[in-house]
Amino acid sequence: MLNRFLRRFWAWPSELQRLGVLGMNRRNAELVLPLNPRANFPNVDDKLRTKSLCTKYQIGVPATIAVLNHLSELKKLPATLSACSEFVVKPARGSGGRGIIVVAGRHGDRLVTPSGREYTEADLRHHCAEIMSGLYSLGGHTDSVIVEQRIVCHPIFNRFAVGGTPDIRVIVYRGEPAMAMARLPTKTSQGKANLHQGAVAAAIDLHSGTAYGGVWRNRVVTGHPDTEASLADLEIPHWPQVLEYACRLASGLGLGYVGIDLVIDQANGPLVLEANARPGLAIQLANRQGLLIAIQRIDAALSRNKIRILPNSQIA
Repeated sequence: MLNRFLRRFWAWPSELQRLGVLGMNRRNAELVLPLNPRANFPNVDDKLRTKSLCTKYQIGVPATIAVLNHLSELKKLPATLSACSEFVVKPARGSGGRGIIVVAGRHGDRLVTPSGREYTEADLRHHCAEIMSGLYSLGGHTDSVIVEQRIVCHPIFNRFAVGGTPDIRVIVYRGEPAMAMARLPTKTSQGKANLHQGAVAAAIDLHSGTAYGGVWRNRVVTGHPDTEASLADLEIPHWPQVLEYACRLASGLGLGYVGIDLVIDQANGPLVLEANARPGLAIQLANRQGLLIAIQRIDAALSRNKIRILPNSQIA
């Protein structure tokens, strides 16, 4: 079990291979390169294109308030946002959560984030200018600013997230869900659902949508480090729809191996945030299982023309 090696902090290569652990080189050579045509990478690297495809395939996404492409448009930003007390500002081609500002309210003429940090309108315009300059974009290329609705987290997550909105990642392989996890913000991660910054990775059972263990800062955990809520009590709402959206979007993106990131909004249910053609491998630690095992299982089922039917799925 991977659980044993998490406690040991190391493992022999032969042990990892026997457990079906997928490494980065093998992921790139055997999954990303043959299954993800380079021509389709812009579908995931540009969040505007991803959102457009979601709309085309009737997949929920956060509502877009504004898209800013030129510095001259920043003069109109205060007027555009005057009626909005909550919103999110993000780069269209950003990665790893960089460059995202979440505004949870206003305090006089200042914008306030969920952590209590305040921005003036001038601060926000300066940040948007940095986004456009390519400071947060892949490859440092010029970028666009997306302003969209702020997610109101489903109340079931109140005990499992601190200071931010958790998200769910589903790895889709050849159109089938292979593995899933929830990323739960903590005080350490400063409210961000980012594992490298200290969020909890909670494994999610594909059939039930229920968490069954997790990892936090390279340690096995059974509960949230801040709230002490048991991860086994977390059951993702709308789970069949989450899987349906992930599989439908993977097909629309034209990618055979992709990570789909979603959130559960209180009013609108599952919404897609973004997709990743080169998803990270930490999901294996959360699930305490190698991805190769799931991939081989899917390959075997597809070779027998046995396609797994998602529970309550509406996929044709």
